[in-house]
Amino acid sequence: MFNPQFTITNTILNRIGRIEAAVELIHQAPVVPLWEKEFRQDAIVRQVHHGTHIEGNQLGLQDAKDVLMGKDVVGRPRDIQEVINYRKVIEILDDVHERHVEKITEMFIFKLHRTLMDKILTPDLCGAYRKKSVIIRNSHTGEITFRPPEPLKVPFFMSEFIIWLNRTTKDELHPILKAGIAHHEMARIHPFVDGNGRVSRIAATIVLMLGGYDMRKFFSLEEFYDKDAESYYKALQQASEGNMTAWLEYFVLGASVEFDRIRDKILKLSQDVKLKTKMGGRQVFLTERQIKIVEYMTDVGYIQNKMFAMLFPDVSDDTVLREVNELTQKGLIRKVGSTKGARYELI
Repeated sequence: MFNPQFTITNTILNRIGRIEAAVELIHQAPVVPLWEKEFRQDAIVRQVHHGTHIEGNQLGLQDAKDVLMGKDVVGRPRDIQEVINYRKVIEILDDVHERHVEKITEMFIFKLHRTLMDKILTPDLCGAYRKKSVIIRNSHTGEITFRPPEPLKVPFFMSEFIIWLNRTTKDELHPILKAGIAHHEMARIHPFVDGNGRVSRIAATIVLMLGGYDMRKFFSLEEFYDKDAESYYKALQQASEGNMTAWLEYFVLGASVEFDRIRDKILKLSQDVKLKTKMGGRQVFLTERQIKIVEYMTDVGYIQNKMFAMLFPDVSDDTVLREVNELTQKGLIRKVGSTKGARYELI
């Protein structure tokens, strides 16, 4: 039976503590934007780009964004197809969330792989365990860094892993550690001829999601790995020697960096302690325009009607005024004066 070996070090505990603190602050933020859509779109672009770039995709961030928007992009057909496929997998994650899926099955993993490798591998290799031995080499030196299990052992190892995955509860193992272990074990078994890294990272994201740490809306662990791919692969390789402690320290570091980043982004709109006191701790949902108005007022101190056109050049003053009036009704800003020179200030 699969039984991962690791030690919960002070480093791991401290980093999980940082994550929990960040999650709590995010949930308690007095301003929780309906700007969430923009966060989500940004996270998707970053996840798709970095999730494929780390595997050698040559498209830049803007190219990946253009592909996702249906625009024509000059690039290798495989690179373009990888971006399209990765986006489809993110849609599968959304469906998992909507249907409240509780378990990960072998068929589901096959579905992930088929989607990721559609039109990249031949159909018989998509969603099917490899039937040949593979080796992992250092892309710079050519040195063999890892020999995955023989193909005959793959179904057995995957079966044990999936049983462990679905049996292990959050009371037995913290979801973040469980996700890190899932990521590594999938990469170690290397069940497919290609696309194993992508499947491993998606699997980790799903484990986080099922454990109550839904990263789909805001986060991209892939970006953390892609920024220093050498450290990422080195950490994975170290764990392949039998003990996952160093890998889990690295994995939890990546998660904490991402949670901190989005916490800072969200809390940018709720730095004013007076605002939190005013709202009694309740969350206020704002439109994208309202958020932009609050951000502007935080920087400048106030806003007047004559500033509307500068802030929203393509929107009528009447439309902007409606947003301002809603902010007033929500108790976030107040009007000072009654003439054309009147201004609006944060409360």
